[in-house]
Amino acid sequence: MSTPSTSASFPPSTPQWKYDVFLSFRGEDTRKAFTDHLYTALEHQGIITFRDDPELQKGEAISPALFAAIEQSRFALIVLSQNYASSTWCLDELVRILECLKAREAVLPIFYDVDPSDVRKQTGSFREAFTNHEERFRDDKEKVQRWRSALTEVASFSGWNSMDWYESKLIRDIVEVIWTKLQPTSFSYGENLVGMDSRLQPVNLLLDVGVDDVRFIGIWGMGGIGKTTMVRVVYERIPREFEFSFLLTDVRNSVEKSGLLNLQKHFSLGFGQRKPAYQTFMKEPRL
Repeated sequence: MSTPSTSASFPPSTPQWKYDVFLSFRGEDTRKAFTDHLYTALEHQGIITFRDDPELQKGEAISPALFAAIEQSRFALIVLSQNYASSTWCLDELVRILECLKAREAVLPIFYDVDPSDVRKQTGSFREAFTNHEERFRDDKEKVQRWRSALTEVASFSGWNSMDWYESKLIRDIVEVIWTKLQPTSFSYGENLVGMDSRLQPVNLLLDVGVDDVRFIGIWGMGGIGKTTMVRVVYERIPREFEFSFLLTDVRNSVEKSGLLNLQKHFSLGFGQRKPAYQTFMKEPRL
């Protein structure tokens, strides 16, 4: 059934990135609640997300593997909670995230039950945390200042304040924003083809994306008039409206050369990559 939804599965991450999202959070505050729900929602939609294991934080220093995960992530979600600043691990992590991702505008803060001004000015629970840090690191004031600067900076970024949302809607919106940012900004087919938009209008009307319904659309015509190109353009423009989409091309030749069973295996592999709840199937048109 091709049922549209408010969120959709993502194309595989660009090869240079190992993760779509790096999650930074204070474990004792949100690991078993908000962060777990957010991580589950991201993974469910096919967004490859790094979340550290509790065992990693038993040491004092951040491991090289964690630094590598930051460097290999397209975006970072920072869950700033009441006790975030009490963790030197979290603060070192935040500094590294800003170093690696800030230039790409890929750092997105979530102010979870904290006032953004407390983060920015290190007041409230953040003041208490830094009182302890300044005592503990009295011989390394530069480290403490780096932490302060990182919090001030991340608090200036556009993000989410949990106090303004119901939690389920907050998580849904975060997933939607990340999903949108992961989408390609241009199309490989049709963007420079004169008259393509006008040819797509009747197809778009027939698709009626947004309606909870099943649609089968046939495109008929003589060879060489652009049926396949039209289908490819449609396919590249609508995946964000569905939780799963799949384009199966050159069906006739595939069956003639390799048989129907091989085609079925190819089709099944496409479905198995993302474990979709819904599917959009588009077959390349043939006369």
